[in-house]
Amino acid sequence: MEDCSVAGIPAQAYWGDPLASVSTPALMLDLDAFESNLAGMAALARRHGVALRPHAKAHKSSEIAKRQMAAGATGICCQKLSEAYPFVAAGITDIHISNEFVGPRKVRMAVELARRAALSVCVDHVAQVDALGSAAAEAGVSLVILPEIDIGQGRCGVTRFAELAALVERVSRHASLRFGGLQAYHGGIQHEASAEQRRTAAAVAAEKTAQHVAYLASLGVACPVVTGGGTGTAEFDMQTGVYTEIQPGSYIFMDRHYGGIEWQGMWQPRHSLFIATTIMSTAKPGIAVCDVGLKGVAVDSGLPIVQPGRHGALQYAAANDEHGILRTASDDRRDRLGEQLLLIPGHCDPTANLYNQYVCFRGERVEDVWDIDARGLSQ
Repeated sequence: MEDCSVAGIPAQAYWGDPLASVSTPALMLDLDAFESNLAGMAALARRHGVALRPHAKAHKSSEIAKRQMAAGATGICCQKLSEAYPFVAAGITDIHISNEFVGPRKVRMAVELARRAALSVCVDHVAQVDALGSAAAEAGVSLVILPEIDIGQGRCGVTRFAELAALVERVSRHASLRFGGLQAYHGGIQHEASAEQRRTAAAVAAEKTAQHVAYLASLGVACPVVTGGGTGTAEFDMQTGVYTEIQPGSYIFMDRHYGGIEWQGMWQPRHSLFIATTIMSTAKPGIAVCDVGLKGVAVDSGLPIVQPGRHGALQYAAANDEHGILRTASDDRRDRLGEQLLLIPGHCDPTANLYNQYVCFRGERVEDVWDIDARGLSQ
């Protein structure tokens, strides 16, 4: 890897470097754990005959998306239109925008993407359908439309059968649009602590989804695709017979939040995403200060934790802009200045969005560096 092009900043790491030489803060990817997670979810989807469409908002890296496709994914999800551009440029051409959008600029972006990729998008209002239909017709492209139904999240999506029927009927008026099925996602149940809680909640969500599918069938409308689900409910969603594809994202990384819940029948996911940080000050008794603060780790799902088993009883206790405050055990008399730690972030998605690259390692050596080429793309 060459030096960074921005102001001549040296690279964080080179192939073959020992982990201790990586310049911190750095977003680290344990390839052994990553590959295990990648293969585990793909095998689970194959076993249940369900398509796998991983959510790229978790990693924002076309290099990772290519590996997901190679493992059997049918395509990817993006949450925002701008996020899809680097993936299309990298040759990922089956993309579902699992979110609504409005406005002429966004509609033009969708049309532009549809010239280069098989693109499906979500709607929950007839005005969105009309805007897409007119723009797609003018541009001579085709778009696949998946109305979103609210199955419990209480955010986007229609809640009444009549609203869904109106959307499907409006799609049929536009020759440039094709009804592709339903978007049915319930993010609020992904982190329920017990596996049984998630199983029960997933069954309720699947039943609501099935009712909408049955309603459309009563109108003579088939749903080629029913897509939804996430990492926390994937194993249960696949067993319902309702979903034709699932959209897990965090499974490749895991994080503190997912690491704290109970897993049952699914293979045991492993933490693969870490933040390398260096203790930069030990001037105060009882604490050590590291170089990862709010600009290097998302804390919406709690503070990161120090990787267990490597560094004793260090506790990440507070995050400032550029500093992390670590509490040390009362009987710990070591001077830890310069010690490098690996942190497990609380929430992987927004943490990945803070970095430009993944430093990929196997064992104690750097094996590769992958760009996070969709970071910051939130239009």
